[in-house]
Amino acid sequence: MNAIIAARHGDPFGILGVHRTDAGIAVRAFVPHADTLDVLSTGGDVLAGLTKKHEYGFFEGLVPDLELGALYKLRARNGGGAWEIYDPYRFAPVLGPLDDYLLAEGTHQRVYERLGAHLLTHEGVAGVHFAVWAPNAQRVAVVGDFNGWDGRRHQMRKRVGVGVWEIFAPELGEGAAYKYEIVGPGGELLPLKADPIGFSAEMRPANSSVTARVDNFVWDDGAHLAARAQGDPRRKPMSIYEVHLGSWQRGEGGRFLTYDEIADRLIPYVCDLGFTHIELMPITEHPLDISWGYQPVGLFAPTRRFGDPAGFARFMDLAHRAGLSVLLDWVPAHFPTDLHGLARFDGTALYEHEDPRRGFHPDWNTAIYNFSRHEVSATLVSNAMYWFDVYHLDGLRVDAVASMLYLDYSRKAGEWIPNEDGSRENRESVAFLRRVNQLSYSVHPGTTMIAEESTAWPGVSAPTYVGGLGFGFKWNMGWMHDTLDYMALEPIYRQWHHNRMTFGQVYAYTENFVLPLSHDEVVHGKGSILGKMPGDEWQRFANLRAYYGFMWAQPGKKLLFMGQEFAQAREWNAEAALDWWLLDTPFHAGVKRLVSRLNHVYRHHLAMHRRDCEPEGFRWIVGDDSAQSVFAWLRLGGSDDQSPPPIAVVAHFTPVVRHGYRIGLPQAGRWREILNTDAAEFGGGNIGNSGYIWAEDVPSHGLPASASITIPPLGTVYFEYDPE
Repeated sequence: MNAIIAARHGDPFGILGVHRTDAGIAVRAFVPHADTLDVLSTGGDVLAGLTKKHEYGFFEGLVPDLELGALYKLRARNGGGAWEIYDPYRFAPVLGPLDDYLLAEGTHQRVYERLGAHLLTHEGVAGVHFAVWAPNAQRVAVVGDFNGWDGRRHQMRKRVGVGVWEIFAPELGEGAAYKYEIVGPGGELLPLKADPIGFSAEMRPANSSVTARVDNFVWDDGAHLAARAQGDPRRKPMSIYEVHLGSWQRGEGGRFLTYDEIADRLIPYVCDLGFTHIELMPITEHPLDISWGYQPVGLFAPTRRFGDPAGFARFMDLAHRAGLSVLLDWVPAHFPTDLHGLARFDGTALYEHEDPRRGFHPDWNTAIYNFSRHEVSATLVSNAMYWFDVYHLDGLRVDAVASMLYLDYSRKAGEWIPNEDGSRENRESVAFLRRVNQLSYSVHPGTTMIAEESTAWPGVSAPTYVGGLGFGFKWNMGWMHDTLDYMALEPIYRQWHHNRMTFGQVYAYTENFVLPLSHDEVVHGKGSILGKMPGDEWQRFANLRAYYGFMWAQPGKKLLFMGQEFAQAREWNAEAALDWWLLDTPFHAGVKRLVSRLNHVYRHHLAMHRRDCEPEGFRWIVGDDSAQSVFAWLRLGGSDDQSPPPIAVVAHFTPVVRHGYRIGLPQAGRWREILNTDAAEFGGGNIGNSGYIWAEDVPSHGLPASASITIPPLGTVYFEYDPE
């Protein structure tokens, strides 16, 4: 009795509830603040009164008319009145031996269906089932608004084989704040912990988990899900608009928009621009705004900053109905050490490695998941499935993959532990990545897994059956850095750095690449993309337009961070909305029109995307004209009879006009000028070719025909062969 009152009993279900004793059927209950306690039948009849055995509210008594397994209620009274409750210790477990087996083995594909807080009806009574993995704890209780945050009221049952604790809290519903109160292996009371599988959370700075239903969303996106499962994603257009929801736009007084407000504004905006995908920077719950979501605590909870889980589901459904796919930045590489989070969750290094040479990330002062533990790996695999299963996400962009692949990542000699054979590959996390990719593609065909990976690790986007990591795509960080370095140069110096724009073709087909201009390039003193461009105002905008034209015509999928579509001038500030007033100025509005036009050309001209990931889709025309800083190439849709018309691209990065510049072409005849970044509508000088050029049967550049063209200053021009 004293152990129950002190919340230190290892098996509260062995004491509380209904039990057969030598004297008969007995009921024991702990109800603080009660002076008397009666046992009632479900019809409301008093079966027996219990004796108060301790002033803190421990009651016991024989109930002759009660059968084991029968449902009963408790009626408590004190000077303030009476109240009735179902006894949580009367209910049998919800979990079973198969759950134990799969959880311990690490093969449970949907851990979130069994752990966490689930609203359900158990043995005829509605309530919430809580379950949490804490194998080294001496005692775990769920505490919250519903029990006065009293760890004595809902002490949990331990499933000994797997270390999961569970309890059914009758008559509890949605919206209840809760945490876990844990006594560690040494008897120490730990800081209250949020639920690792919590589906919702309080608004920061509060950090409790919140009970929520995620199984009753209404969906109308069946056509989208069916369409995404068809075809090869490498041969589909993919133009991604990367968004930080907290700073894209803000409401009055600088408040965050709700998921519904974001849906009403963002979805039509992105559709109008012609992007195919939205990529959300992490919206999993996180305590600190300035982490941008990359230090998440609640991997299963859409952040409360913008509303509840149902609001995020409505956002997803509307995006799909508008024809947009949605990707989510996902962070399985590390987690923050906030006291209410996963760090030393049960008093031990449970989710992380004990040794800081394996378990602590020096770059971000965060903990690293211990993927060698089956339960940890299974939880994270299940988290990926959760976003696909529950919220219909179209893909995950996996953050910081490079840090997961190497044991010595960002570490000096002596700061890391090699494998037994002396190698540095992190085999456990590699196995995890392969498993999550295999499962994602097999269970949800048509979804997309994208790696942010910046090393020379081979086969990041190769199938696992040939030894690859199994991602669908990989960010091309090398291309991004090389080309931005080139664009930052004054045009007079570019001729000596010509290879920075061409080198990407040396390795362009070793992976399935996404060409990213991401948030990382517009923070921490790097300025904006526009701010990297040299020259006066006209030249800066012309450089930017020519660069975007170059990028959209290069093989690879596209990604542009928010604000760069209208040439945001200042560095991104995550604590304020974008500078939307810039769209009132001609140059900025012109860049936005150009991005929309680039997306239209990329999506609707098959040669621009059909062979993005294959060498058959690209051929240099001019790759060595460093003296004039001119690049020319062909985009091809394949060699079959149904192949689309080829497109010739010419990019020029000096501020002079090139008249009479001859380029080789595969066919004689008319070639339409389908895009010119120097067009007046985009803010340019309108120098071009009057809408078309004529190719003659004059061989050039190894091709059977050629044309003499005008190249605008700091401009990129597209020509499509016109078979008519």
